[in-house]
Amino acid sequence: MSNYTSDSYISLKREFGFEPTSKQDMLMQQLSYFVDNDYQRGLFVIKGYAGTGKTSIVSALSRHLRKSFRGFRLMAPTGRAAKVLGKYSGFRAATVHQSIYFAVTGAGGGLLLTLKENKAKNTIFIIDEASMIPDETSTSKGGGRNLLYDIMEYVYNDKGCKLIFIGDTAQLPPVGIPMSPALDPQYLKNAFSLDILTIELDEVVRQDEQSGILSNATLLRQSINNENYLPPFFDIYGQKDVVNLPGIELIDELQSAYDFQGFDNTVIITRSNKRANQYNEAIRNRILFREEKINAGDYLMVVKNNYFWLDDDSKSGFLANGDIMELMSVLKMEEMYGFLFANVVVRLVDYPDEREIEIKLLLNSLDTESPALSYEDNNRLYKTVLEDFMDIPSISKRREMVRQSEYFNAVQVKFAYALTCHKTQGGQWHTVFVDQGYMTEERMDKEYLRWLYTATTRATDRLFFINFPEAYFIEA
Repeated sequence: MSNYTSDSYISLKREFGFEPTSKQDMLMQQLSYFVDNDYQRGLFVIKGYAGTGKTSIVSALSRHLRKSFRGFRLMAPTGRAAKVLGKYSGFRAATVHQSIYFAVTGAGGGLLLTLKENKAKNTIFIIDEASMIPDETSTSKGGGRNLLYDIMEYVYNDKGCKLIFIGDTAQLPPVGIPMSPALDPQYLKNAFSLDILTIELDEVVRQDEQSGILSNATLLRQSINNENYLPPFFDIYGQKDVVNLPGIELIDELQSAYDFQGFDNTVIITRSNKRANQYNEAIRNRILFREEKINAGDYLMVVKNNYFWLDDDSKSGFLANGDIMELMSVLKMEEMYGFLFANVVVRLVDYPDEREIEIKLLLNSLDTESPALSYEDNNRLYKTVLEDFMDIPSISKRREMVRQSEYFNAVQVKFAYALTCHKTQGGQWHTVFVDQGYMTEERMDKEYLRWLYTATTRATDRLFFINFPEAYFIEA
């Protein structure tokens, strides 16, 4: 495959628009070969650090495929990641869930995801941020399904389809898993009997060489690779876009970011839901001066997939875990079944073409220290709603009534001013504030550095470390 210089390679290199590094040129040759040739179950795994040109090559590949009339689809694990992918590629991108699943009612207390039939032929499926894809059953994100397995089942339908995974192994793996299975070629080959090509880009070439965000992300990546888990980690001397911020200045910097970048382009990243809740409360009280439980203008994040409220023809398909909404108006608040609900009108921030929608929110999830409402509280809500229908003799009909209940299907949300790192993964914000909380050297390990790296690479314009110890920074 070396020195593969087909018309596809020439076109891809032309679309790239820059003089490629040796690794980038090798990738373009391998991609051209992958596009041009038939595979029974072909998979290309593209790994790369922040700033190594992954996004530029994906953009070039998308334009090449469109101009050569080849079918392709762009996907990402979350709505915000899909929005980022669509922005830099110039083509529509959707979430993996919206692309491969549809919701059906099931026995018990909720809706279930069912795998769609892949009707595409000779199509290349390109999935960005693949480090986030789990290989286990996840009731919170996948409706009880194994996402990686379902991607394989969907794509390889014996109609000439191929798959490309793109990601960064230094980022956090899926929750509860020590590695990112979708970026592990040997694991994928053994588990799914695939014909795999793989490459890792490791030369940082992003055009803005003055980026302090990028240079510090690179330092973190080197620390991870060298298994150096002790400070110093950062070099911010002379950097205008990376700051170690004293806590006393946080309110002023947040206010400035909100004024100039907007609420949907500013985020605080924390290590726990408890800490995120504290920040969200402080921001609403001390900056926004909001005293109600929720107010028009609030930004919220969906924390559990919801298939009830959106029409089948909506662009987003359903309200996905990680979707960010702006609260346009609060119509009614009420207590029912021992829980607090609100009828509201919202705008989906990551889907600007989607119309405003009226939904019901379950507000108890705002304050939980867990990622969403606990299993016990979900079960309690189900049972109390079920009691309303005890006059119906049929158990199956009673359950069906619960599944149609607006209260049982209320959308679970948290405020989106401060979020855990896992909730921000796949997205980008102009301004990012990072709060790691109390940290000792005993707790500094590979997982911790991956957390720091993932948080750092969420920022595009400005990055603030909140009250980080001076020992974290290389002396000038």
